[in-house]
Amino acid sequence: MLRRALLATRAHLTEDEVRRAAGALARHALELSELAGARTVAAYVSVGREPDTRALLEELRARGTRVLLPVLLPDDDLDWAAYEGAEHLSPARKGLLEPTGRRFGPEAVTGADAVLLPGLAVDRHGMRLGRGGGSYDRVLARVEAARRRPALVVLLHSGELLAEVPAEPHDRPVHAAVTPEGVRRFAAV
Repeated sequence: MLRRALLATRAHLTEDEVRRAAGALARHALELSELAGARTVAAYVSVGREPDTRALLEELRARGTRVLLPVLLPDDDLDWAAYEGAEHLSPARKGLLEPTGRRFGPEAVTGADAVLLPGLAVDRHGMRLGRGGGSYDRVLARVEAARRRPALVVLLHSGELLAEVPAEPHDRPVHAAVTPEGVRRFAAV
């Protein structure tokens, strides 16, 4: 029910509203010390009315940061490949855009210093509500099993920081949420 309401709200955003917010979102995200000092960032290409990641991806790449993007596998797990610019993205399943270069395997995400996660909302405890497909739950479990502690950051639209979201025992809190208004940090996880 909450996912449906959040998706409906996003559906009413215009392309212009999403584009205008993208600059502020990228600026705030790039001010995070966790991203400024990162050598490798696992990110994603926004689609539809998700917070626009294009400016952020380009700026990270321009800074010399290695950016990994997901490639959706048949079982909805995620493989990873390097971002080499928008011209090297190809349409894929579920309306996604994926990098066309060499794949590094699902474990590649464990080498990231920061992981940018898509989400529909984050609550006051840093719990993320995703779309419900489980792809990023697997990513976070993989990172945890490798005993890695990258910064976990969710990119959101205005109004998507909520008091509470449903959480399951396997869900993990994030370190920060970035909106066009700024950064919200959460207790160490």
